[in-house]
Order: sequence, then structure tokens, then C-alpha cells
Amino acid sequence: MIEGNFGSDGELFFEIELITADGLELPVEAMLDTGFTEFLAINKQDLPGLGWRFLRRRTLRTAQGEADFEIHLGKVRIDGREFEIPVYAGDEITEVLLGSQWLKSMRLIVDMPSGILSLEVISGESG
Repeated sequence: MIEGNFGSDGELFFEIELITADGLELPVEAMLDTGFTEFLAINKQDLPGLGWRFLRRRTLRTAQGEADFEIHLGKVRIDGREFEIPVYAGDEITEVLLGSQWLKSMRLIVDMPSGILSLEVISGESG
């Protein structure tokens, strides 16, 4: 289980690791965005240092309208487990975003009044 923290406007933040093609683990703070229905989104400017393999391009509807994304095969570590996932990279991404796809295999516990925020892999699930 990983403990998260609340942003000043109630955002949900979790520390995860992005794993480069060379195996270097880079800790980042990622914001859970349930409106994003994939696994992970990052800014395109972060791609060169990661060395992830390009898969394809895709146009998605966002809050700002339609936007083009590059999809790369990336690796992340969450709750002590490594996952190989499609990562969406776009120009207008200001935070590393965890999407709602994670909620199919992870349990999210949010109790703002008590200050409790956690995310954990459900037993038996792996990436």
C-alpha cells in the first residue's frame, strides 16, 4: 500500500517511480485523475530521458478539447510492483497523471476528514 497526500484543492497525489529503458527509477509525484481513463499521462518533454518505445499516436477528447497524444510503452513501479503500460504523452500535461484504469486492479481509500489516502494493489493482481 502506498500512502498519498492531499493537494491544497483536494487533489490526490501519490509518489510512484518511472523506470527508464536503462532501469533507472525516477520518483515522481503523480496526481490521480479519474477523468483520464487510461493508465498514465506525462508531458512530451519528459520522454527523451525515459527512452520508452513509441507505439502509436491517438487523439483524445480532453477538458480543453481534442488533443493528440503519443503513446509509448513505459514502466512504472507502484506499491512495490513493476508494471509495463501504455503511457500517453501530450503537450499540455502539467502533472504526471494516474488514470482511472488503475482502479480496476487497485483499491483506493480516501478519507479526507481523517487525512487518510492510500492506494494498494489488490492481491493476485499484477502488471
